[in-house]
Amino acid sequence: MANQDPFGARQTIDTPRGERVIYRLEALRGIADLSRLPYSIRVLLESALRNIDGFVVTEEHVKAIANYNARSVGEVEIPFKPGRVVLQDFTGVPAVVDLAAMRDAMVEMTGDPSSASKVNPLVPCDLVIDHSVQVDAFGSDVALTINADHEFERNNERYEFLKWGQQAFDNFRVVPPATGIVHQVNLEYLAKVAWEAEDPQGGTVLFPDSLVGTDSHTTMINGLGVVGWGVGGIEAEAVMLGQPIYMLLPEVVGVKLTGVLKEGATATDLVLRVTQMLREHGVVGKFVEFHGPGLAKMPLANRATIANMAPEYGATMGFFPIDEQTLEYLRLSGRDEKLIETVEQYARTQMLWRDDSQSIVYSDDLELDLSTVEPALAGPKRPQDRIALSAMQSQWRQDLSATFGRAAAPVPGDSTPSEMAAEGGVVVAEPESTRAVETTYDGKTFELKDGAVVIAAITSCTNTSNPEVMLAAGLVAKKAVARGLQRKPWVKTSLAPGSKVVTDYYERAGLTGDLEALGFHTVGYGCTTCIGNSGPLPDEISAAIQSGDLIACSVLSGNRNFEGRVNPDVRANYLASPPLVVAYAIAGTVDIDLSSEPIGEDTKGHPVMLSEIWPTQAEIAAAVAENVTREQFVDQYADVFAGSQQWQDVKSSEGDRYAWDEDSTYVRQPPFFSGLSGEPGLIHAIEGARCLAKLGDSVTTDHISPAGAIKTGTPAAQYLDENGVARSMYNSYGSRRGNDRVMTRGTFANIRVRNQLAPGTEGGWTTDFTQRDTLIDQPGQAAYIYDAAMNYQASGTPLVVLAGNDYGMGSSRDWAAKGTFLLGVRAVIASSFERIHRSNLVGMGILPLVFEAGVTHEFLGLDGTETFSIAIDDNLEPRQKVVVTVTHPGGKTTSFETLCRIDTPVEIEYYRNGGILQTVLRNMA
Repeated sequence: MANQDPFGARQTIDTPRGERVIYRLEALRGIADLSRLPYSIRVLLESALRNIDGFVVTEEHVKAIANYNARSVGEVEIPFKPGRVVLQDFTGVPAVVDLAAMRDAMVEMTGDPSSASKVNPLVPCDLVIDHSVQVDAFGSDVALTINADHEFERNNERYEFLKWGQQAFDNFRVVPPATGIVHQVNLEYLAKVAWEAEDPQGGTVLFPDSLVGTDSHTTMINGLGVVGWGVGGIEAEAVMLGQPIYMLLPEVVGVKLTGVLKEGATATDLVLRVTQMLREHGVVGKFVEFHGPGLAKMPLANRATIANMAPEYGATMGFFPIDEQTLEYLRLSGRDEKLIETVEQYARTQMLWRDDSQSIVYSDDLELDLSTVEPALAGPKRPQDRIALSAMQSQWRQDLSATFGRAAAPVPGDSTPSEMAAEGGVVVAEPESTRAVETTYDGKTFELKDGAVVIAAITSCTNTSNPEVMLAAGLVAKKAVARGLQRKPWVKTSLAPGSKVVTDYYERAGLTGDLEALGFHTVGYGCTTCIGNSGPLPDEISAAIQSGDLIACSVLSGNRNFEGRVNPDVRANYLASPPLVVAYAIAGTVDIDLSSEPIGEDTKGHPVMLSEIWPTQAEIAAAVAENVTREQFVDQYADVFAGSQQWQDVKSSEGDRYAWDEDSTYVRQPPFFSGLSGEPGLIHAIEGARCLAKLGDSVTTDHISPAGAIKTGTPAAQYLDENGVARSMYNSYGSRRGNDRVMTRGTFANIRVRNQLAPGTEGGWTTDFTQRDTLIDQPGQAAYIYDAAMNYQASGTPLVVLAGNDYGMGSSRDWAAKGTFLLGVRAVIASSFERIHRSNLVGMGILPLVFEAGVTHEFLGLDGTETFSIAIDDNLEPRQKVVVTVTHPGGKTTSFETLCRIDTPVEIEYYRNGGILQTVLRNMA
């Protein structure tokens, strides 16, 4: 047996929690200068040092990490064993479905019923139910109750299944609905910063808290000094079953923060600036580590806000090292004092305590002066498209014309467009064709126009975890109500606190009534609008938008504003701080300059400026100090796993194996492991493939596998209709991820998907070349992507997808890969991939290929009518060149080179086996 402590690092120390075993990084000082390592790399190093077994983790892995060279990282593969896994229910349900199906497959492969128990989480796993509540009711005292009732009515089957999982699997806990948002619960309660587990050699080992989560915003915990990031469900399942994350050592970009935020700027404005800056720099697949004097007084909640949006700026992590602010937050949030003392002792002992005097070397160095941050929004389609508040009106008018196709005309007397262009300016006049529809709703008649804010939502753990911005929203509401301001009648307002602690401090501060006076009643404790669960708009508002083809807007304190995500009636979506959400609910339009125009009139008809109702930083700080207490966290998390009476009344089956219900439209046995052989086959070339979808840049996992509403008439809706599901009970795609029949039909079904193979369409259409027309100029027939894919499968034709830059950006959505696989797609050829989706494709046995630099499918003249052959065999190697041969409709052949984005030897094995879980299952059997 290999020496599991070859470096002599194992040591027992006394801590406030008793004797603990640690693996001292100082034991490696003779190997490398550890003071130059970024803190995040030190955590990876400790994991390798602690887990040496001579097989999965070797001495060479430890040496490679210890000698990390940030300026020349190279391609060094390492195994990383996270300490735990967190899941939310949209991604957690299909993960548990897969585990249940793997138990069945294990029994089928071995013939031994007792072998089912081999499929069991080996690390602690917590699933937080937060993605299922929808904003059906709003603007009333009973909204919370109504929405909770609807949630349980729609999701009872799923909740029964999760309760089965809780009793069937070890190391698996479920945090019930109406508790909070997963990342806020993780920040406020689950995370420990210093984790403990049984040491195989005896005693209790102490090590850095680390995790992966089935949600891309798992990175929020980086603000607490905890290493963790989002992965797809299939990769998380492998970790649950004891497998490491195999990864290339990443570049680490250092961001030095200086100064302090100026008056009027918020943490949300800061994170939007960081997102824009880092997207422009390029940090996809990299770690980002924050340091510098700006951290000294930065509240931990602000750090968590910045870390939360790491997926939006493209990084794997946005890491903040442990320091005094970490301890202060642990104390505020009710953690045990002995744990807090142990965290400090361990961090200082292991060189994990922030010390800006150390000469850490980063791959790149950036700097941001916090005093330059200004109030801003981001939109209308991407989080990185930041707009200064003072420029919002002019940018809206440009976007209305350039992005949404409304013609613009200058105001009489202004320069002509050509004159303005010659002067270096742009036209910002109100577009000539701004549309308006007279509408009556809730007893009021008004004109609904382009730019109307029809959703104003305080939502998403990005901001709801931050008392400063949440109390700022309450103070804006208080001052607005005092001046007699009201929300506009067409605005659907909602408040979804990320935990009940928020409700407590709102009550204590006396701000609940002011928020409710503006329509911001609590609608649920979950993600709501940010994930797309905004619920339907009032019928009258929806009808007006559709009849006038209006460009309606939402303003939300979320982290994502991709097309088709927030609401099917809303085409322009803007991210903003909670106090700005309140402001835009009052203004009712984005076609306003809130820095120079009145937001409204008071009861005496006097104009009121936003600056008059905006709280000072001193007012916000006082509100936090007076109203946010340790006792609130202790009380709210005292019995966190018990749940409401509704949850306790949910019944569940028992046993090691799940009894699948063939009539269920929520939970079905998936086909991924059916007939799985004991050994994998060989890797073969892909021959005669057809193009299913030809897509542009920035295609998100929301485009590929939407989470929101299921549109009537689509293949998924047809399936539900055929199974007797009423339209009012369709629920969402996200809630039905436990049913592959729904999800395969929903792949590429986002209402804003524009497939270039079906020009002039939106929403899941393609050209079906199996239905070939006799006319040469009409070579195929338009069809739903699902229907065409089934025709291709029937004819034995493999499929490819062509795409542009940043393919798969957004959520860590494994169904974007699972659904693609079940449609019959065997390769995706793109200009570039977002990190998580590339990994998910490999994890499902789909080949990710990248065009050579400067080459695109447009450059090659590919129009999607061709057939494709991809020259690979069982000798495939990581990141090798792969030739793709194209046969054009007239018979001409061309070829081009691509880079295989199977990045590591382990990923080659995953691909050969048909996926990660198939590999794990074969190894277990």
